[in-house]
Amino acid sequence: MKLHTAAKAPNPRRVDMFLAEKGIDDIERHLVDLNAGQHKEAAFLARNPLARVPVLELDDGRYLAESRAICTYLEFLHPEPNLMGRDGEERAFIEMADRQVEFNLFAVAANYIRHTHPGLAVLEQPQFPDFGKSQGERMLHNARWLDGLLATRPYIAGERFTIADITAFCAIEFARLVKFRLADAGLPHLAAWRDRIAERPSAAV
Repeated sequence: MKLHTAAKAPNPRRVDMFLAEKGIDDIERHLVDLNAGQHKEAAFLARNPLARVPVLELDDGRYLAESRAICTYLEFLHPEPNLMGRDGEERAFIEMADRQVEFNLFAVAANYIRHTHPGLAVLEQPQFPDFGKSQGERMLHNARWLDGLLATRPYIAGERFTIADITAFCAIEFARLVKFRLADAGLPHLAAWRDRIAERPSAAV
C-alpha cells in the first residue's frame, strides 16, 4: 500500500498518529506538495477528485480517501491495539465522540486557521477573515464544552485512549498555528489532557 499524504496538514496527521499507535511502518509514503498545488494536478485528481489528502492506495489499485475511512480500514487489518471499539456498543460511543470532536472542534479550527492565517492564503482563495474570526470564537466555545467533558473522564471517549483523542489532539495542535493556547484560554482540563497526549510517541509524528 501507499499513502499519499502531506507534511504538517491536520488530516494527514490524524492518519500518521493512528499508524504510529498501531505500530504500522510498512506503508510507502508519497508526499504531496499542497503549496505547489500538486493536489490539483491530474495525477492526484485521478486518485481523489476532491483534491484532498490523505489518500491510501490499496494493493489492488483502488484508492481510499477520508481520514476516518482510512483509519477504519487499518483497524480492520490491524485490530490491536484497539482504537475504535471492541464491540458494537463501544464502537458506537467512540464514533460518537470522534464525530462530535471532528465537527465541533476539528472542522471549526480548520476554518478559523484557513481563513485567518496568511500562510494558508495560497490554499484558501479567497480567504474570508470575518468568517474566520467567527469560527475562532466558535472554536473557543466548543473547546469549553470539551474542557468540561474532560473534567469527568481521562480521555475523550471514556476511560482509554482512542481515535477520538487523535482527532482532538490534531485539532488543538493545528490551532497552535494561530497561537491558540489552552492554558491562556482558561481550559485547565483540556490543557492537562493535551499535555498527556503530547507525551505519547505518536504525537511526535
